[in-house]
Amino acid sequence: MTSRPRRTTARSIADDLRSQIRDGSLAPGEALPTSRELAERYGVTYKTVGAGIDVLKGEGLVVGEQGGRRRVRSDRAIVWNLTAFERGQRRDSPSGDDWSTAIRDAGRDPVQHVTVTSDHADDKIARWLGIEPGAPVVQRVRLRTVDGEPYQLATSTFPLDVAEGSPLMEERDVSMPGGILASIGHPQVRVRDEITIRMPRPEESEALKLPPGTPVAEHVRIGFGESRVVRVMVTIAPGDRHKLVYEMEV
Repeated sequence: MTSRPRRTTARSIADDLRSQIRDGSLAPGEALPTSRELAERYGVTYKTVGAGIDVLKGEGLVVGEQGGRRRVRSDRAIVWNLTAFERGQRRDSPSGDDWSTAIRDAGRDPVQHVTVTSDHADDKIARWLGIEPGAPVVQRVRLRTVDGEPYQLATSTFPLDVAEGSPLMEERDVSMPGGILASIGHPQVRVRDEITIRMPRPEESEALKLPPGTPVAEHVRIGFGESRVVRVMVTIAPGDRHKLVYEMEV
């Protein structure tokens, strides 16, 4: 009995191209063959080729460009050492905060775009800060870019009496040696981190220009002063652009 040849499907096209991406045959940033070339190679229709490419887009391996060309994802991940971040001898200076300094030390170009708003604490923020829901707070939202591309969305929330009248109210990338909180008399003495891996919300995908299928890490850092919580910072970090590092003694 003669076996029938295996039919090429969108899934098998995706499997083949995925293997080429993983073994480096298709390098980061390299353009995929055109739909015509792939249709001829696999003996299928353009529609089947498109469905196979959509599988890879959904996995975050391939991105589309204006004009219809598709390329292998080429984002360069940053190493974010959360043990060293904001700890001990902070590296803040008038030219940049601790985060910007670490990015610059890695030979990259950091920029932070800042907006400041006055708001009222929702239930989650109130629980983190240890205040009543609806209490007045100040939020500093920073879109952090590296080499011109969005890498993090960081929202720091402060009780109103901590931020009011301080540089935290300034809508610009402001930093001070030792950190702003310490300089205004509210130093953090310890922090608690909470990390959740999840899919992004629509507004996060838009702000961070996330391709479909890209998960994010939600990093919550709660900063404790001597007698109360003085800040909570929620950072949304795309999974394809970060390596999170912790170091601890055991």
